[in-house]
Amino acid sequence: MQHTSEHMSQDTVTSVDCKKRVFLWTVQEVHGWVKLQFPSCETSFLLAFVNHAISGRALLRLTDSKLERMGIVQEQQRHDILQELLPLRVEEELDNLNEIVSKCFFTL
Repeated sequence: MQHTSEHMSQDTVTSVDCKKRVFLWTVQEVHGWVKLQFPSCETSFLLAFVNHAISGRALLRLTDSKLERMGIVQEQQRHDILQELLPLRVEEELDNLNEIVSKCFFTL
């Protein structure tokens, strides 16, 4: 099933729940993040994320080759996306580690 931007509310497109873990983001929340991070990007760039139903979990797993297969052909755009993903990946890893540590120490 293909998704289009017409199915998304304006509120979703312009905001991202910063407290929600990235891997739980919906396709609409990822679309909102893309719009916030890349406000001047072209429509085809945004539609690549929507048409491929990129959720938060998929967002964290994106690579250069996956972005290229999605239709983001400009190397600089792919590089920019991957650079913006780095802090999200680090934050997610830290959250995972904190979860593990809290389970280890608080379940004794």
